Amino acid sequence: MSLMNRLGNARNPYQGTHPRVLCVCSAALLRSPTAAVVLAQEPFNYNTRAAGAAPEYALVPVDEVPLSWAEMVVFMEDAHLRAVKSNPAFARHIEGKTCVVLGVPDKYEYRHPELIELIRTRMTAALEEQA
Repeated sequence: MSLMNRLGNARNPYQGTHPRVLCVCSAALLRSPTAAVVLAQEPFNYNTRAAGAAPEYALVPVDEVPLSWAEMVVFMEDAHLRAVKSNPAFARHIEGKTCVVLGVPDKYEYRHPELIELIRTRMTAALEEQA
């Protein structure tokens, strides 16, 4: 699919009214997909996607399409935010958007109960700080 088609698809008007949140870790395999599941549920109710900041490892690599789609970007670690900011093609797509770094280390299995609780707790704290 061409970039223009993908960008057009990202603007699909039938996505609902829930805030669009992109969750980013290294490979989009464990942490960010877990975060996407957690943040799609109560009490957050976001429209979520997951992507990986390390293109050599990522199952779904982050690029300008999911970054432009998102209203908020939730990074698992500072390194993921730095990776996006260091790429000029990507950095412009997060300017002015809410970016949250949860500080979640890469040591959990997909949907591990401790990982789920850590994401919930840290996201709640981050939202309270912004309020």
